[in-house]
Amino acid sequence: MTVNLLKALGLVVALVCVTVLLATGGIDETPGVGLLAWIVGYLTGNGVAVLRDLPSTPVVWRRHQGESDDEHA
Repeated sequence: MTVNLLKALGLVVALVCVTVLLATGGIDETPGVGLLAWIVGYLTGNGVAVLRDLPSTPVVWRRHQGESDDEHA
C-alpha cells in the first residue's frame, strides 16, 4: 500500500486541531464531534473504496504494477 503523505498530514493536523479545540473549549461539542466524524468517515470511505478497487481520490491506495506515485497526487 502507498500513502499520500500530503493528504494524510492534512487530515492528521485537522484531527489534532479539532481535538485540541474541543479539549480547551475553543469550539462547542456538537460541531467538534461533527468534524471528527467527517475526518474519520473520509478516511474510512477512501479505505473501503481502495479495497474494492473503486475510483476515488484516496489517502491510502494500492500500488499497481508499473504505477508511479505521481498518478494519485
